[in-house]
Amino acid sequence: MFKPHWLGWSRSATRSSGGMSLPPELLQEIFVHLPAHQVVLVGRRVCREWRALADSESLWRERCRREGYQPSDEALVLKDWKMFYFLTKARRNLLKNPRADEGLRHWNIVSNMGDGWRVENVMKTHPNEGTTKNFVTSYGPCSKSLLVDLRKEGYNNYLMDKVKPHIRVTDWYAPRFDCASEYEFRVELQNKNKKVLHVFAPEKVRFEQWNDQNWNKMTHVFKNYGPGVQYVNFVHGGQDKQFWKGWYGVRVTDSCVEICPSEGV
Repeated sequence: MFKPHWLGWSRSATRSSGGMSLPPELLQEIFVHLPAHQVVLVGRRVCREWRALADSESLWRERCRREGYQPSDEALVLKDWKMFYFLTKARRNLLKNPRADEGLRHWNIVSNMGDGWRVENVMKTHPNEGTTKNFVTSYGPCSKSLLVDLRKEGYNNYLMDKVKPHIRVTDWYAPRFDCASEYEFRVELQNKNKKVLHVFAPEKVRFEQWNDQNWNKMTHVFKNYGPGVQYVNFVHGGQDKQFWKGWYGVRVTDSCVEICPSEGV
């Protein structure tokens, strides 16, 4: 017999006329305090009443309110608060192998001049202590890209076209202290046919020889980008400007693409 341990009631008890019954307001209050995955995977299986509550707009709207999850556009009337809640809760980096832990796996090499791309341990400690490796460019132009399919990652047409969550992109880059170099960055929002809808492409960043070798952070947030966005094409790279054989060019690592359904999250 199915028995949810967190309440100690059986399915048959909730169905019997003499079984325990709670006012809907109190039951919702209990559901609000339970882990969300238990509400969906366990609670909604108990009976029709619980299933209806577990799927209700009011429950997930209240959970969002209490946890501070609100759409970037406060005037927007959401159709699916449960989807909004879980996508906000599960916000994550959509780029695979962002810190070079798997070599060059998952990345598309666009340009591989000089001696090409290489993976090394960081020369200077990264602000994120978990980042210990980086991608290194050579004496010719080096660039690589990674294409994110938002539909495959769970972000459907309604969310992207109506909710229009902010899309935050981040990259970390650093020069080598003894060699001049340059860094370039480009991110495209594309539709289902790979047509470019919006672009962030700042000017190249140039470093002189004998620099402090510090890590620098590049960040941009796409807002109010309109309907049709399905892909995020992330491109970065650079090169050594003194044309020394080997890998003396700019370093990149800890890249990130995040979908942020909720304002301020």
